Amino acid sequence: MKTSSIESISEGTVTSPRGFHAGVTCASIKPKNVEKPDLGILYSSEPCVVAGMFTKNKVKSGPVVISQQRVKNGRACAIVANSGCANACLGEQGLTDASEMTELVAKNLGIDVEDVLVASTGVIGRPLPMENIRKGIGEIVLSEDGGHDMARAIMTTDTVSKEIAISVNDGTNQYTIGGIAKGSGMIHPDMATMLCFITTDIKINHLLLKKALEEAVDISLNMISVDGDTSPSDTTIIMANGMAGSVPIQEDSAEDIVFQRALNHVCIYLAKAIARDGEGATKLIEINVNGAVDETEARQAARMIVNSPLIKSAIYGCDPNWGRIIGALGRSGVAMEESKLDLDMGGYAVVRGGVPAEYDEEDVVEVLKQDYVTITINLNLDTGSATAWGCDLTEEYVVINSQYTT
Repeated sequence: MKTSSIESISEGTVTSPRGFHAGVTCASIKPKNVEKPDLGILYSSEPCVVAGMFTKNKVKSGPVVISQQRVKNGRACAIVANSGCANACLGEQGLTDASEMTELVAKNLGIDVEDVLVASTGVIGRPLPMENIRKGIGEIVLSEDGGHDMARAIMTTDTVSKEIAISVNDGTNQYTIGGIAKGSGMIHPDMATMLCFITTDIKINHLLLKKALEEAVDISLNMISVDGDTSPSDTTIIMANGMAGSVPIQEDSAEDIVFQRALNHVCIYLAKAIARDGEGATKLIEINVNGAVDETEARQAARMIVNSPLIKSAIYGCDPNWGRIIGALGRSGVAMEESKLDLDMGGYAVVRGGVPAEYDEEDVVEVLKQDYVTITINLNLDTGSATAWGCDLTEEYVVINSQYTT
């Protein structure tokens, strides 16, 4: 019987899989942070199978429009990305500038322009400083350990970089999956919010890779919320170059199941890292909804609760005001019977059968003081379940977003 394993790689990043390189520069796109990297390239020395997911916001940045079209071809070799400017709401200029970025990278790397994807994040409605970008792209030097710099170059209000790599053995193949992400504000996914770039050296076809990404994103990046806002720039891309020399994964095989589990692991890790680093946040919040009539309703309830400003504020203040949780559940629109509701906060039973349970409020307060708070609801109707992640709402969030462009 085949055995499988998934192991974390110490200091792993998006360039940990074979054949991937990255490099960055400071193009002075961020006016307040001129000494920080804000432009980078992620590149595979071998052509990749690619899949992507993008914002469902009807306002889409120039980079999203271009990359969304190109991933339909199922191939790519490089991603060029910048922070500090979203290149959104600029009409034809936004498309022209995004296209030029890909043309410059293609020329420098000697690859087809259709194999270059592009992503931008930052302030909306301001044009890219293309003179700086033209110069910057020419200065970028790619390296096998450049993934760490790439993770930093795409940060905006993030306080920490978000990166991971894992080694996977499915009993037949040995390969690596790496990833980086950025996101701190405007986080309420309706596909796969923020920027997220994932790489792997496994052999896989386009349709199977697309299916795996959609499933992984659905239970991870689509289940986080910081503030209820989605961005015109939201982009998640996965590239697979097959350089592990592995046997191609076949749909519904044992190897396919392991790959899906591994990709889920990477995406959940990055999703939680984004929620934990929400603007001004001090706590990561996990909402578990069980016993719903189906998974769709469980997801709906979990997302409603994790995004409630009242609940987020209460958790920031360590206030065990569980009535707000029940209220958010009630307005989520999911099937429920109040007399069947159970609610736990940090492992303490606070509601049983829709009425208060016997518990020591001070115990719950102590749980809420921790930096990882779990809330579990059981609707006791059927087997639908889902988990969502978010963060508390603090004064610092208001300060950051009252001064974002000034």
